[in-house]
Amino acid sequence: MDHKFIEFLERKSPFFHSSIHGIRHWKTVERNGLYLSKFTGADRSVISYFAYLHDCMRQNDQIDPDHGLRGAKFAQEHRSLIDLDDDQFEKLYFACETHTEGESTACETINTCLDADRLDIGRVGFIVDPFYLSSSEAKRIAEEKDFQALGSNI
Repeated sequence: MDHKFIEFLERKSPFFHSSIHGIRHWKTVERNGLYLSKFTGADRSVISYFAYLHDCMRQNDQIDPDHGLRGAKFAQEHRSLIDLDDDQFEKLYFACETHTEGESTACETINTCLDADRLDIGRVGFIVDPFYLSSSEAKRIAEEKDFQALGSNI
């Protein structure tokens, strides 16, 4: 991700430094998504923006049902800073908006975004459940508990 965009988020996101939903999580989601994209063919640019935007407008680290929509709207407000075409941006917006309850779609890019986030749920004490994952590689990682395949912790 572009260093200037990350600096922008540090200024604008109240959760940038959150130990649960902040920059460390965002980098992990990006890493997970870029890894999965090798198997799914997902759009790597959309994945990277999703990683940094999906939780950036949270209001708390607990239950915050509208945080995905707020993240999507934040992306829309700052559209000029996001180097995606309209089709890519539409996928980003949808993935951010629906990532907490989102079900699998026909779009591998959106599915990969959701899988990338869900593969990091262990950070808050939940077990990664393959049922909620879309790609065969994400399911394999969860079933075999092969999180090392994703790379080192960030």
